Amino acid sequence: MNRPHPSWGGEPVSRPTLEAIEAAANLIEGVVARTPTVPYIGNAKGIRLKLETLQPIGSFKLRGVYNWATRLPEFNRTKGICTTSAGNTAQALGFVARHYNVPSKTLLPETVPNAKLQAITSYGVEPVKVSVDELFAYMLEEKWRSEPYCYLNPWGEPDMIAGTGSLGLEILEQVPEVESVFVSVGGGGLAAGVGSAIKSCNASVRVIAVQPEGCPSLQASFAAGKGTWISPTDTICDGTKVPLIVEEMYPLLREVVDKIVVVPETRVREAMRSLALRNKVVAEGSGALALAGALHTDFGYRGVSVCVVSGGSVSPALLAEVIQEED
Repeated sequence: MNRPHPSWGGEPVSRPTLEAIEAAANLIEGVVARTPTVPYIGNAKGIRLKLETLQPIGSFKLRGVYNWATRLPEFNRTKGICTTSAGNTAQALGFVARHYNVPSKTLLPETVPNAKLQAITSYGVEPVKVSVDELFAYMLEEKWRSEPYCYLNPWGEPDMIAGTGSLGLEILEQVPEVESVFVSVGGGGLAAGVGSAIKSCNASVRVIAVQPEGCPSLQASFAAGKGTWISPTDTICDGTKVPLIVEEMYPLLREVVDKIVVVPETRVREAMRSLALRNKVVAEGSGALALAGALHTDFGYRGVSVCVVSGGSVSPALLAEVIQEED
């Protein structure tokens, strides 16, 4: 794979203001669910689960995508909307496109599993298969600028980050005594949005980013002091298997993230199984990452914790396999 510079050549992504996040929360109300925060039923103290799996598409991504699309000028939006995603962002895009009755498409790797492809096309999204090199060139060399469709940057779009920040506001309202919030990290949009909201309202609350051992791109970037590429290995957390943190996102993530926890695959699978059997919650690998991180962190450090269960896009076969494994 050709590795271009980890940047699209823009300015650093600015932290959304509290006013922008509150405005997004008001705008998405009625379309995006205000999801519950429930106690984790397991052998761990002081953990609550923010169930974004209960969104209409089963993922937090709808918050940001709807806020972004709704703020587009109607003349531009009617031309269509597009992104680069083989997962929950693409599904959110399709849901929003149907809401506004506009076309949608996503660029995705030509190796995309058939189950993911079917999930995306079920929302009416046109899939455009390209090589991995072409995919990153489209994003980092901004080849989307030649498209008639409005392009959603899945990591650094300010309106998407502000929309995602609404999740952080809900956590603080639902669990005012929270001391740590655990979020999974792929490209960084979830951590950027939730972290911006949390730090704007209560800077003493820790924002803890969680990544799998197979793809610790944020950990590598923090160590390097800048956005960087890594060479990922196999991981069940395919939704967060992003092999880089771009330079535009790095300063914001460095500002709002207090700690990074990297967890082994076995811990992620244990978290998926525990969510399914104890809380009756279906979560994909990336969706269970935050809980895996909290269970991997001593209560003396984390205190009362909220884990964002970010998505539930997991195949029945994989879920059955994980559930039947022994702890």
